Amino acid sequence: MPFEIINPEELGAPKGWNNGMLAPTGGRVLFVAGQTARDAEGRIVDGGFVAQFERALENVLAVVRAAGGGPEHIGRMTVYVTDLAAYREALRPLGEAWRRRMGRHYPAMALVEVAALVDEGAMVEIEATAVVP
Repeated sequence: MPFEIINPEELGAPKGWNNGMLAPTGGRVLFVAGQTARDAEGRIVDGGFVAQFERALENVLAVVRAAGGGPEHIGRMTVYVTDLAAYREALRPLGEAWRRRMGRHYPAMALVEVAALVDEGAMVEIEATAVVP
């Protein structure tokens, strides 16, 4: 059930995301709540920005897998960060973490800097929409 990637020429070539993802017919839409870097005990993982990004992404994928999907079924993500400079400084290791979990699948994405997140100590929160078979 691959998505049809929509990248109009007038928007230029995206890097690390796609501008639009058209869902296939017959899929079920899964809305994944914002996931922070919480472990099974509800604690935010140690290790800084990249470690939190990895755990938050893994938590999103856990929800998608529980619904019968995989990384390739995610059509949209919003990433909330409390420090845009930290995100920019960590682009290379973030890209490596991304590819370990998502491969070369890039959903339609937005990244937003926020003053704080609900979970104390959280630096990253990721929400997603997937279309699972």
